[in-house]
Amino acid sequence: MDNLDSTGQLSTRPLGGDAVPAWLDLHEAVERVDRAGDHVDAGELLDVLDDPKLDVARDTVGLWDGSRLAAFAVLHTPHGAVDVARFQGEATVHPQWRRRGIGVRLVRWLEGRARARHTGDATLSALPGELLLEGKAGDAGLLKLTEKCGFTACRWWFGMKQPVGGDRPEARPAPEGTRLVTYDAAYDEAARLAHNDAFRDHWNFSSLDRTDWRTWVTGARSFRPAMSRLLMAGDEVAAYLLAEESTAETAATGSRDCHVGYLGTRRAYRGRGAAPALLADLLRAAGGAGYATASLTVDTANPSGALGFYRQFGFAVDRESVTYARALDEAEQGLRS
Repeated sequence: MDNLDSTGQLSTRPLGGDAVPAWLDLHEAVERVDRAGDHVDAGELLDVLDDPKLDVARDTVGLWDGSRLAAFAVLHTPHGAVDVARFQGEATVHPQWRRRGIGVRLVRWLEGRARARHTGDATLSALPGELLLEGKAGDAGLLKLTEKCGFTACRWWFGMKQPVGGDRPEARPAPEGTRLVTYDAAYDEAARLAHNDAFRDHWNFSSLDRTDWRTWVTGARSFRPAMSRLLMAGDEVAAYLLAEESTAETAATGSRDCHVGYLGTRRAYRGRGAAPALLADLLRAAGGAGYATASLTVDTANPSGALGFYRQFGFAVDRESVTYARALDEAEQGLRS
């Protein structure tokens, strides 16, 4: 950590609960300049620190200008990775502290932590390792940083949105042999198993165990069970739509958005109209529940043809983001050079 600040003006220590107010101030300062639509609140930041699989002392770092947070980085380890161990890195520098080399040093720190995590885990070390960085498409600063650090753009994402509450989409029948129900906690484990089956052929899939599922999905503050839908085949979840709402975005924009966080269909039920039935039911309900819009994020290279499907349902591109990747063996060479 000693080399993260070349100016000698910043102190360095891991993030903790007491850092949340300053961390939130940093996010807000960055959003005012970058306009990425990335709104968070204190609860969401606490959720990150409360992740039982995050080693807060080793996998978070903050650079402090007195009581102000000038920059931070967090590394998320891909427990449950099946083909490539893709570590998700998050790093942000306050606009007033940019162009001083801090961003590059944070990325190098993330690379070092990812390599340590990768080599120290017998399951993950059996897989190729990568470090991922993500941000708004067209962000010149991010592009310059990733090029300097040897990253390559590997995936593009569309944030899509549409208004709700006007002309509602026609109801779609549930596939034969299934019934559509509102999410019930009694089916939580069945929904987790359905998710792991539905997404195992998608890029960057990691199998979610019960801890991850409850931390990041149905136990997250943003999860909205009343807006979430399941297609049941007996006691098995054949398909599911899990809805989310960001209270931080609502506070920032003054408009409630119902976000489709997860929409998946088990392989055995694909091609039978499961996703259209779930999505149509959500859109019909969202306006009556007080939402102004519905949104989702789609991988533009999704093998299921999801992009075209969502466009047919009336969703239009609202924002774009990009994921950059670098192999950890390349990162090791860079750290040695």
